Amino acid sequence: MKVIVVGSSHGGYEAVRQLLMDHPDAEIQWYEKSDFISFLSCGMQLYLEGTVKDVNTVRYATAEGMRAEGVHVFVQQEITSIDAKAHKVSVTNHVDGSTREETYDKLILSAGAIPVQIPVPGRDLENIYAMRGRDWAIKLKAKTVDPTVKNVVVIGSGYIGIEAAEVFAKAGMKVTVIDLLPRLLSLYLDEEFTDILTKEMGDHGIYAATGQTLQSFEGKDGKVTKVITDQGEYPADLVVEAAGIRPNTAWLKDTLDLDQTGRIKVNDYMQTSQPDIFAVGDSVMAKFAATGKEAPIALATVARRQGRFAALNIEKPTHKFPGVSGSSALSVFDYKFASTGVKQGTAGKYGVEVKSVLIKDTQRPAFIPETQNPEVYFKLSYDPKTRRVMGAQIMSKADVTANINAIALAIQGKMTIDDLAYADFFFQPGFDRPWNIMNVAAQQAVRNEQ
Repeated sequence: MKVIVVGSSHGGYEAVRQLLMDHPDAEIQWYEKSDFISFLSCGMQLYLEGTVKDVNTVRYATAEGMRAEGVHVFVQQEITSIDAKAHKVSVTNHVDGSTREETYDKLILSAGAIPVQIPVPGRDLENIYAMRGRDWAIKLKAKTVDPTVKNVVVIGSGYIGIEAAEVFAKAGMKVTVIDLLPRLLSLYLDEEFTDILTKEMGDHGIYAATGQTLQSFEGKDGKVTKVITDQGEYPADLVVEAAGIRPNTAWLKDTLDLDQTGRIKVNDYMQTSQPDIFAVGDSVMAKFAATGKEAPIALATVARRQGRFAALNIEKPTHKFPGVSGSSALSVFDYKFASTGVKQGTAGKYGVEVKSVLIKDTQRPAFIPETQNPEVYFKLSYDPKTRRVMGAQIMSKADVTANINAIALAIQGKMTIDDLAYADFFFQPGFDRPWNIMNVAAQQAVRNEQ
């Protein structure tokens, strides 16, 4: 069996790993159009802030290491078209410009996504950057120590945008974050959390220009100097665009069925409209465990699981993808937060009704000194009709984010607030309180429903 895997990020990497375990005799060809495989964009902030010194270590694997395991790795080679009927692909070698055809028995696409570029005047000016991939990481690192960069404007307040804002604020620049949405991080957290984080960012020199529409970039001598919105003008020596992503699927529209968002349609086994072609990662939807419906969840954890399931089903569709809860976490200066499932602010987007309970407590018992006992904020969301746990958010200056993994399991297991109210969690005063904050929130929810 010959399997071609396209793309070396999360989904492609995991597909290759599973194929090596389950089909050691298969011929595996792995294609990456850049010159570097398996760069971990999630680790970019750690590199930009200097925690990780060598950008070449922010990866899963090397081409040499994978070749030693029997994988045929092709870098700077891009698959540009697919003949599904003939089971052939066209390959362009970006080193010498040559082209060739390759046959396959099975094909796994981890085509990924590309950053959205807002079509406004002036976007051809210099110093308008993205924050995705190794090449941009190297360019951004140089800007963190560039003495001519004093004002940075970040477009977008999702995880990538907030990471960029923190990087440049820590580097001593004045940072403005522009977003069309009314709150920073509003897709991940409800207002009780974002109010605290917005103040925290403001205290560190980050200005939130929310509820504003980007209109244009202005510049001098070919370089950006200003960002214009419908409500203001902001000086900019550097712009970082982090306004979302779009699936990298335009080249597949005549080969595979795409949905209205441009994502590849797949079944429960990660098969596309062509049964011998599988697709994973940011270019496909994911089954959302909280609702049981498809949703766009662009997370590394999702792509990795989908990659494994594509490989598990490579010979025969026997392993249904179980769904994901959309769990994620981030730090913003001293605060660490995590969320999963449906929040109050996203319930309408998913077409569901939820009620919520917000608990504010200390991490440990009251006798622990205040300096070692930070506050914890926890918000639990549930379906008032079925009492099923639907999602949660947690935040503290202590790292309590791992609690959200328990809620993700509760969502997948269709647990109710009654189940969670007395679920068994350990207690040790050096770590937590006698009743875990998840128990406390669920117990309050039960009382609210009596």
